[in-house]
Amino acid sequence: MNKTNRKLDALEYHSKGRPGKIQVVPTKPTNTQRDLSLAYSPGVAEPCLRIAENPDDVYKYTAKGNLVAVISNGTAVLGLGNIGAAAGKPVMEGKGLLFKIYADIDVFDLEVDVTDVDAFVNIVKALEPTFGGINLEDISAPTCFEIERRLKAEMNIPVMHDDQHGTAIISSAALLNALELQKKKIDKIKMVVNGAGAAAVSCSKMYLSLGVKPENLVMFDINGVIHPGRTDLDEMRMAFATHRTDVSNLADAMKDADVFIGLSAGNVVTQQMLKVMAKNPIVFAMANPTPEIDYELACEARKDIIMATGRSDYPNQVNNVLGFPYIFRGALDVRATTINEEMKIAAVYAIAELAKKTVPEEVNLAYNAKNLHFDKNYIIPKPMDNRLITEVSMAVAKAAMETGVARKQITDWAAYADELNARLGFDNKILRNIANKAKSNPKRVVFAEADNYKILKSAQIVIDEGIAIPILLGNVDRIKQIMVENDLQLGDVEIIDTRVETEKACKYADYLFNKRQRRGVTQFEAKKLLRDRNYFGACMVQFGDADALISGLTKNYVQTVKPALQIIGTEPGANRVAGMYMMITKKGPVFFGDTTVNVNPSTQELVDITVLIEKSVRKFNIKPRVAVLSYSNFGSNDGPIPEKTREAVNILHEKYPDMVVDGEMQANFAINTDLLADNYPFSTLAGEAANTLIFPTLESGNIAYKLLQELGGAEAVGPILLGMKKSVHVLQLGSSVREIVNMVTIAVVDAQEKEGAQKK
Repeated sequence: MNKTNRKLDALEYHSKGRPGKIQVVPTKPTNTQRDLSLAYSPGVAEPCLRIAENPDDVYKYTAKGNLVAVISNGTAVLGLGNIGAAAGKPVMEGKGLLFKIYADIDVFDLEVDVTDVDAFVNIVKALEPTFGGINLEDISAPTCFEIERRLKAEMNIPVMHDDQHGTAIISSAALLNALELQKKKIDKIKMVVNGAGAAAVSCSKMYLSLGVKPENLVMFDINGVIHPGRTDLDEMRMAFATHRTDVSNLADAMKDADVFIGLSAGNVVTQQMLKVMAKNPIVFAMANPTPEIDYELACEARKDIIMATGRSDYPNQVNNVLGFPYIFRGALDVRATTINEEMKIAAVYAIAELAKKTVPEEVNLAYNAKNLHFDKNYIIPKPMDNRLITEVSMAVAKAAMETGVARKQITDWAAYADELNARLGFDNKILRNIANKAKSNPKRVVFAEADNYKILKSAQIVIDEGIAIPILLGNVDRIKQIMVENDLQLGDVEIIDTRVETEKACKYADYLFNKRQRRGVTQFEAKKLLRDRNYFGACMVQFGDADALISGLTKNYVQTVKPALQIIGTEPGANRVAGMYMMITKKGPVFFGDTTVNVNPSTQELVDITVLIEKSVRKFNIKPRVAVLSYSNFGSNDGPIPEKTREAVNILHEKYPDMVVDGEMQANFAINTDLLADNYPFSTLAGEAANTLIFPTLESGNIAYKLLQELGGAEAVGPILLGMKKSVHVLQLGSSVREIVNMVTIAVVDAQEKEGAQKK
C-alpha cells in the first residue's frame, strides 16, 4: 500500500459514520418513563444526597471509580511535536479506546489549550471530583515533569504521565528478561542512553532503581553527552551527567557497552557501533517509526544481540499498552490515592514474569506464530495476551495495599481475578476450577495422534501446567523431529510406536481377539488392528497402562469412538454413550447434547441421553436446569419431533421427579425467563433460565453449537463423551491447541472421578 492510500485510509477510518472513535453508552435501562425519572429528576436526588453526606459514596453511585481522564495540551504529540490541543484529540481518543478494550476503563479525553504550568495544574486539579484517575499524555519536557510532580502532590487520585512511565515500565521488564537470557548482572552492566526527553529520563530513573549503577550509565541528548560542564540543561537531566572523560560522542560510549537504550531519532546508530559493544549486547532502539538502527542491520552486525524496538513488525515491541491500562485498572480497583514507585515496579516484575510462562495458543494464532516462548525474540508479552489484565492489575493492586495508598482492600484475590476476566468477557471460572481439580491429581493421558504439532504443543502445555502426564503414540523419529523443529520441551515423555510388536502389544491383541472373536476378528486381524493407535490407546486405558485417551484430531468421530466402544465399553447403568458440549458464554456455561453421537434418537434414547447429560452437569458443581428442545412449545405443534420430545419429558417427570426438566419447548423460551414466565408460567423452568439444552436430533444440536461458537462468540469445550466405562474423549476434527488442552483437562477430571467410583 502506498503512502497516499494509507493516509486516505486513516482519514476515512476516523471520519466515516460517527466521527471519532469513542462514544458514551448508557449503563442503566432507559426504555420507560420510570427509568428516566430514576436516571434524572426526581430520582437522581437520592444518590446526590447520599454523596453529600458521605463523599466516598461517589464511588458507589457514579462512574467515577471506573473513569479516567486522558489529558493533553498537544505540545508533544506522538512524534508529531507541538501541533496543538485540538490536533492531538485523535490521539487522545485512541488512548481512550485502548483503555476500554484492554482494561474496560471508561475515558473522557480532555484537550487543554494551555501551556503554562500553573494554569494546566489548576485546571486538572479542579476536575478531581469527576475522575478516578488522570492519565497525562503528550506534554513536552521539561514542563511535563513539573506538572506531574505537582498533580501527584496535590491530588488524591492516581496521576501518571504515560509517556514517561509507560515506556520505563515496559522497557524495564524487557531489560530484566534480556539480562537473564544474556547472563548479565544488572549492577555490572554498562549502559548508554541516547535521548534525554521525558521517556529517557523516566526510563533511566527506573533502571537505576532496579540496580544499574549511576557511574555505569552515560546519557546523550541532541547536543551530545551530558556531563557536569553543560550549562544548557535543567536539574532533572543534569542528574545523569557522566564523569567519564573518555566519552566525547556516541561511538566512544558504545565501546564495551552492554546495553544501548534509544529514545531519540532514527538511524543514529551504525553497525560498527554495535560491533564494538560487549559480548551478548542488548539494544533497545525505540525511536518511532524509524529505530535508531534498523532491526535487520542490527541482527546482521551481531548474531549474539537481543534487539527490541517500538515497532509491531519486529520481535520484542516495547509497547506501552502492556502497562498503562492494567496499572490504572489495579489502582482504580483499590481506590489508590496515587501511583507510586512500588506500584510501577510491581508492574515491571509482573510483565517480566508473564513472558516466561507458557504462551496461550490464541496469542500464537493472533501473531501468526507457532510456538512463542521465552527467548531472545520473546522477552516481553504480546499486547493480545489476555492474562495481562490479571497478572499486572493484581500486582499493582497488591503493591498499592502494601504501601498504604489503597483506600479499598481486596481480600479474595481469586474472586478479583474472576472479576477482571469477566470485564473483558474472559470469565472462564468453570474452566479454571476444572483445571485446578486436574492439577490436584494429574493422570496419564495417551495421545493417539502424537505426530502432529498441535498435539505435541498441547502435551507441552499440560506438562508445564501440571495437568497431565502425556503418553505419545506415533512414529518416534517423526515426533522428535517436530519437537526439534518447533523447540518443544517435553522432557522424558514416553513415546510408543504401535507398529513395533512388543510384549504389551501381544497382550493387547490376545485381549482383543478373545473379546471380538465371535464378531469375526481373528488372531491375525487382532494384531493388525492393534497397529491402529486408537485400538492401542484404548487397550492402554483398559489395562491401566494409561488413565485416559485423547484422539480424533485428524479422523472422523466414528473411526475414533468405535475402537473404544469395542475394547472398553459403556459404564454400568449406561444404555448408550452421548456427546456433550460445554458452551462458555458471557451469561455463564450452557451445556448442549447430544451433538456428536446419536443421529435421530428415539423417545427412550432421548430419555437416556438426558439422564447422562444431567448427571454429567452435576459433576461440574452446577445444578442442571434441563430444557428438552423442539420447534413446538408444550403441544403448540404436532409432528414426530414434538411428539417424541413431549413423551420423553413425561417419562423424565415420572421416573426422575427430582430432575429440573421441562419441554417440549423452543430454544428462546428455554433461555429467556421473561418470555417463558409471560407465556408458560406453569413450566418447571419458570423463574430461571435453562442451562442444559437437549436437542431432538444430532443435526440440530451440532448446528446450534457451531452457530453459537462462530456468531455468538461462545467458547466450545468438547465434545465431552459421556457413558464410557473409562475416560475416553474424542476431539473435534481440526481442534485448536486451546480446545485440545481443555479436553485433556476434562479427560483427567473424568479419569479421577471414574477411579474414585471404582474404589467405592
